[in-house]
Amino acid sequence: MLRFLVRRVTGALVILLIISAITFWLFYAVPRDPALLSCGKNCTPENLEQIRKNLGIDKPIPVQYWLWLVGIFAGRNYPNYDYCDAPCLGYSFANREPVFGTIMDRLPTTLSLAFGAAVVFLLLGVGAGMVAALKQGKFADKFASSASLLGSSLQIYFIGYIAMFLFVAKLGWLDQPQYTPVTDDPVAWFSGLLLPWLVLAIIFTANYTRMTRSQMAEQLNEDYVRTARAKGLSRANVYLRFAWRGAMGPIVTVFGIDLGTLIGGAIITEQTFSLQGIGRLAVKSVDQSDLPMLLGVTLLAAGAIVFFNILVDAVYALIDPRIRLT
Repeated sequence: MLRFLVRRVTGALVILLIISAITFWLFYAVPRDPALLSCGKNCTPENLEQIRKNLGIDKPIPVQYWLWLVGIFAGRNYPNYDYCDAPCLGYSFANREPVFGTIMDRLPTTLSLAFGAAVVFLLLGVGAGMVAALKQGKFADKFASSASLLGSSLQIYFIGYIAMFLFVAKLGWLDQPQYTPVTDDPVAWFSGLLLPWLVLAIIFTANYTRMTRSQMAEQLNEDYVRTARAKGLSRANVYLRFAWRGAMGPIVTVFGIDLGTLIGGAIITEQTFSLQGIGRLAVKSVDQSDLPMLLGVTLLAAGAIVFFNILVDAVYALIDPRIRLT
């Protein structure tokens, strides 16, 4: 296990390094000058040069990238700014705020949105899929299959606005979506994110229902499941102990990818419900040509996906003893 983790973490660092280098290079391919955007209407060449120096973009691109990497591990000095302690991701071109601090301020909103929605759609999707597999060909199976087909055809920005109009503005059953720190008011935290959780669950539940139903149906036809039934084990024991365990592999894989993607920034969801999370921060940084913020968000999104991929591989070994991590 230790060798596996060391190898995967090393590979993850290489991947993140490549992603950051590509993002850095692509930024300079965009025909927009962040110094010019910050200079204002009465911009002079002298002011423009001074702004480039303050932003740290007056040096060659390879030098800028190297200094940025060094700042992550050792901190960095910026002209006209306080010393940036490690991990230093620089200062925003747009608002002059530390990138790392801004991301940490936005991260709780995205984490609450991602984990809360994940709990809902995992319970609903897997539960509906298990029932559909157990009742193959019956009403419950047909209903779950039809509902999952309908859910997969919907889009968040469409159903999100309809849900807000119906359940918030019209009926008043749910609160206006907003983020309140769970440590300040757990009830307000829950009620403010309930609608986004349910909307995300509608979209994701469809996929997990189909996948669980397919995997469970396949496992129930395996010889080892039939043997367990022939030996007199109860149906519930066979269903949960053998068939369900064999079906978990693909579900865990997709769940890890989905959760990593949501933590990286549920852009459409946060835009729809006006939540100030990582997704909206990413959109804003692209619109403002804010390279430090864009790099920070990109690293977070990539790191979340890579981390959960490693975690999924480790969980595989717990689910299936035949898998060995070396």
